[in-house]
Amino acid sequence: MPLHIGLIGAGANTRTQHIPGLLKAPDVVLAGVANRSVESGQRIADEFGIPKVFDSVEALLADPAIDAVCIGTWPYKHREYTIKSLEAGKHVLCEARMAMDLAEAEDMLAASERHPGLVAQLVPAPFDFKLGPTITRLIDEGALGDIREVTVNVFNPSGLDPQVPMHWRQRADLSGKNVMMFGIFVEVIHRWLGDHTDVLAAGDIFIKERRDEETGKMLPVTVPDTYVVTGHLKRGARITCHFSSVTAGADSNGVTIFGNRATIRWKMGDSAVLQPILGDATPIDPDPGTARGWKVEEDFVASVREGAPVHLTNFVDGVRYMRVIDAAHTSYTTGRSVAI
Repeated sequence: MPLHIGLIGAGANTRTQHIPGLLKAPDVVLAGVANRSVESGQRIADEFGIPKVFDSVEALLADPAIDAVCIGTWPYKHREYTIKSLEAGKHVLCEARMAMDLAEAEDMLAASERHPGLVAQLVPAPFDFKLGPTITRLIDEGALGDIREVTVNVFNPSGLDPQVPMHWRQRADLSGKNVMMFGIFVEVIHRWLGDHTDVLAAGDIFIKERRDEETGKMLPVTVPDTYVVTGHLKRGARITCHFSSVTAGADSNGVTIFGNRATIRWKMGDSAVLQPILGDATPIDPDPGTARGWKVEEDFVASVREGAPVHLTNFVDGVRYMRVIDAAHTSYTTGRSVAI
């Protein structure tokens, strides 16, 4: 029996990842779309052969033929549309980051728990699909010994040019307390190393305003251009994350995990080496059968049809990373360390 899916918002990730991924699944029908305007929704419908364009999310959710929704909006609508979708009896695949803040994320989790027969899945951080399970195994087996330090560095020059228009990620009214790629890497760190216990954050906004492409007006930038968050993991290690969009020429993007027996250096692109303290670095290859690639939509469909549990990423794990995002924002705005 076909699975009929409605699209709520159809931004870049929906067009390039979710729509193609859903269309690859057998007996999946993209039944309708509700975008920010009927005109933009019609463009998506024409491009992908979607039969219905709705003039509101509420109209889409009221359609009894739609079984599930893919929410591809910016974070400012995730809570509202997720809860409405679950209350309408629709399974939910929601874009990351989970919500604007922890309170919204907890509301989404509570709604999913009120509807245990419906799938509630978040789009996962995709960076470690090849090596993540192997790195987790090495850590769990003690290959690094006692882990003392973890560093996350993500530098890029995307924010250097003041003439580049405002991106929604630079607006707190659209992205909430999420800052650059911090939340994505918190999710990855949680997979490998477990939860945080405290954070201390600082940041700067170097370019104070940018032009809004829709209105042509200058708007204040309300999300940091550079963000440093340090703190501890429950396992006792110090973790320091540094994200910057005003750094050209950086060549050290990735995660380094320092143990008292060995170090793992993971780079963007999902390659890594293991280096014993008194030995040479050797490449880490994925354990057999663990390198999975992008299967987000396939996983969602399997969960809906077969009742397969959601692992990447369920709402419980989403609240875990939102708890860290929220605490870091509190620290950034108050200047004090925040316990989690």
